[in-house]
Amino acid sequence: MSSWAADTLERFATADDLHISPVRPDGVTPGTPTWIWSVVVDGDLYARAWNGRRSRWFRAAVEQAAGTIRIAGEQYDVAFDQPGPGLNSRIDAAYEQKYAGSSHLPPMLQDGPTAATIRIRPRTV
Repeated sequence: MSSWAADTLERFATADDLHISPVRPDGVTPGTPTWIWSVVVDGDLYARAWNGRRSRWFRAAVEQAAGTIRIAGEQYDVAFDQPGPGLNSRIDAAYEQKYAGSSHLPPMLQDGPTAATIRIRPRTV
């Protein structure tokens, strides 16, 4: 699987408009787009589910491992996987930098959302 181009990651790093749509169980039909926060860490795009592992979009992303995202005015076919816990502190730091001052930030750094972190990578269809 390829990685994101550097200029694409730069746009992602500042964008605040990620809409994620894991595919439905048929493996083809995108689900309902959900707006979520995202960050870039070590050349990868990450998102966390506010409602933790019980979040519908997160469960679908883990189960289906594929979908689409819309961010920075573009749509992409993507694959999802879960990063190891070793990245949590760097992902936390990226959230703290990007969303500093938001009253919604502290909950995103708690156990529920951190356990529901997903890596988003480009996918060729």
